[in-house]
Amino acid sequence: MEQHTTLPKPYHMYDGQIFDYHNMPTNKLFATFTELEGLDQLIETLTHSYSIMYNKMFVLFVKSTNEYVVTYNVEQANVSNIPTNTISLHRKKEFNVLYSLNGLNEIIKGLNGGIVDPSFKINWQPYKNSILLTQNGNLKILKTKIYKIVEI
Repeated sequence: MEQHTTLPKPYHMYDGQIFDYHNMPTNKLFATFTELEGLDQLIETLTHSYSIMYNKMFVLFVKSTNEYVVTYNVEQANVSNIPTNTISLHRKKEFNVLYSLNGLNEIIKGLNGGIVDPSFKINWQPYKNSILLTQNGNLKILKTKIYKIVEI
């Protein structure tokens, strides 16, 4: 008698949605922070180092820190090294919110009485046009505006 073993698919529940890790997109969203003086050189380096998906990079300005953030998607399989001052982010497209998982967890903890509950529903409106991340364990909310869109 032949036995069949079915392995359960790994999944994660977030914001009421189930994510199946076997069917996740193969691209990574990166954000590289820079000052204005290094912006053009950074864009040049990124376009020669990676195959930028969708042929676009978005440059955001963060007024509170007077820095620029270049966001771009690359195929996960083609990432051998990550540039200095770069983080991997996720996106809530409808509200132009970029977030790290740690930043997201801090938002949930703050809104949910200190408890990280992956099924907690977030009202994204207050975070519109922001980057949510942590630094030294503290939540940072960086308000952004589009500086320019780079077509490759």
